[in-house]
Amino acid sequence: MKLVDMIHDVFEPFMDGEKRPVNVMEVSNLWFFLLGTEITLRNEEIGCNLAEDMELKQILLDIKDTVHIPIRDELREFLTKEGIPLPQTTPEKPVGHFQSIPEGAKLNDRELANLMSYNLAMGVNYASRGLTESIRADIGLIFSKIFMKKTMASLTVKQYLDKHDWLHVPPFYKE
Repeated sequence: MKLVDMIHDVFEPFMDGEKRPVNVMEVSNLWFFLLGTEITLRNEEIGCNLAEDMELKQILLDIKDTVHIPIRDELREFLTKEGIPLPQTTPEKPVGHFQSIPEGAKLNDRELANLMSYNLAMGVNYASRGLTESIRADIGLIFSKIFMKKTMASLTVKQYLDKHDWLHVPPFYKE
């Protein structure tokens, strides 16, 4: 992705020299972001099993594979390298087709898509927080990349929601 390369180029001059230790806020932001990413991955796995619309299922898989797995892997690698223990997570969900679950016991496609949109929006917010609270440039770079990946993925989900008239738009202030 060219945008990620551009972001890296912006941060690179600040990553030379001796690195400070990771501070408490940086550790907390990285650790909780990793935990949230793991939980989001479980939600996406469940969503793939429940989604009836093949386009939605493909969006879930694409975001899982191109956004959340790379974020998880980068955060795990960074935290491990810094000697920071990783959060405990639950195992991956098995792949299956569970459309026969009764309607009241599962999320429908509209709910799945809106949950994914909400999770991406929260990820953008928390990545912004991680970026603004980071002191080390390498941590700022990580959160900048997360911010861009989640923002771009949210645009895809927003288009999907709009196409199905599922996008929640607040009322207009004035007509």
